[in-house]
Amino acid sequence: MGKSYLGEFEEMVLLTVAHLQSDAYGAAIMEDIQQRTGRMVILSAVHVVLYRLEEKGLVTSTVGGATAERGGRRKRIFTITAYGIHTLAQIRQQREELWQLIPKSIRPSTL
Repeated sequence: MGKSYLGEFEEMVLLTVAHLQSDAYGAAIMEDIQQRTGRMVILSAVHVVLYRLEEKGLVTSTVGGATAERGGRRKRIFTITAYGIHTLAQIRQQREELWQLIPKSIRPSTL
């Protein structure tokens, strides 16, 4: 597969899918991102990104069983692919290389 370019929100969603593993479905992803970032996240935006990530081959999805608390509806569970993990690793490496370009005199002390 070719190189995938991800926007910030796509990257956050993909990282969250990797983090949540078998609990990675739309509402859980939305809640996790809101909790960690303090940002208001819209469920439909999460779904749009998930389907885009699936088209890019970064995640796959399966439909889980129906549950009473969901009124009999089934959850679509998303799983990161090996290509998704590889893409996140590339993004992380690129960001770390960019951080290293910042002169030490102005870098945050945590680096």
